[in-house]
Amino acid sequence: MENKLKICLVGSSGGHLAHLYMLKKYWQDKDRFWVTFDKEDARSLLEGEKVYPAYYPSNRSIKALIINSFRAIKIISKERPTLIITSGAAPAIPFFWIGKLFGAKTIYIEVFDRIDAPTISGRLCYPVTDRFFVEWEEMKRVYPKAINLGSIF
Repeated sequence: MENKLKICLVGSSGGHLAHLYMLKKYWQDKDRFWVTFDKEDARSLLEGEKVYPAYYPSNRSIKALIINSFRAIKIISKERPTLIITSGAAPAIPFFWIGKLFGAKTIYIEVFDRIDAPTISGRLCYPVTDRFFVEWEEMKRVYPKAINLGSIF
């Protein structure tokens, strides 16, 4: 049986989504789907893409974490991604942890504006991330197993 790559790109709308979209050269010819907030910027940027809405507002919200955890179970069990990629924020956490339970590989890209301090989602996803990328060498002190990708801008 062929192990075909299927990518789940998950993240908040705004800068996190723009960050993932900059990887288009990598994902454009792959089987993929997106999980992000149902907001105007996401609808515009991802027109024509398969998109599942994440619950928001989600930052530092237990209610949103619970709702997005149930959404993650439903979406991941339906789509069966082999790889989950994110640059944060909050919706990434349940998708990474639940994705690991379903056997998906994970890639986390810490956002560019973090030079020497971790994000909350980065800290919470780090333990289950197969590849953790940073864009500044200083961040390797924060995340010792990280790989310095350099800027993706």
